Amino acid sequence: MSKRLGFVSNMERCVGCNACVIACKSYHGLEPDMKRRKVRDLDDNLVGSPIRAYLSTSCQHCEDPSCMKACPTSAYSKREDGIVLHNRKVCIGCKMCLWACPYEAPTFNTVTKKMDKCDMCRERLDQGEQPICVACCPMEALKIVDMDTLDEATLVKDVDGFPVSSITNPNLRMKMPQSVKQVRR
Repeated sequence: MSKRLGFVSNMERCVGCNACVIACKSYHGLEPDMKRRKVRDLDDNLVGSPIRAYLSTSCQHCEDPSCMKACPTSAYSKREDGIVLHNRKVCIGCKMCLWACPYEAPTFNTVTKKMDKCDMCRERLDQGEQPICVACCPMEALKIVDMDTLDEATLVKDVDGFPVSSITNPNLRMKMPQSVKQVRR
């Protein structure tokens, strides 16, 4: 049985540096206005006390991908390991996938007039390497994991201000930051 791959984004470690975003843009030669990965600045009161929190996201490689359902040309497919792929050759750039995705993962390429999205650097994974965003994170805040064997005891599926996981069952788990401990009395 093959693995079911997903991302873990550790908000305790992420400092919002955008190294993952820049590495992805550079590695894939993306147009300046395109991003396959985003670093979101979350509510300062996410854990009940003031704290800076960032969430690095890309395509969630959902169990029930809304992009795939919405695409009129069947430009989306899903590998056995759970990676959701986009075929630019079949894409007509209608943006239906973008509008359907609650995570706004697909992005429109203004040059090719086609959609684009994260494919978990499948060519790197197929060669036994980590996706470029994972490999270049200086804080080791991103990981690729097998969702079937992941110990989710310290992880969450949902974060305030982010679409609820029940919509598409994304293969993303997050480690929440700890609340700030009182240092003065």
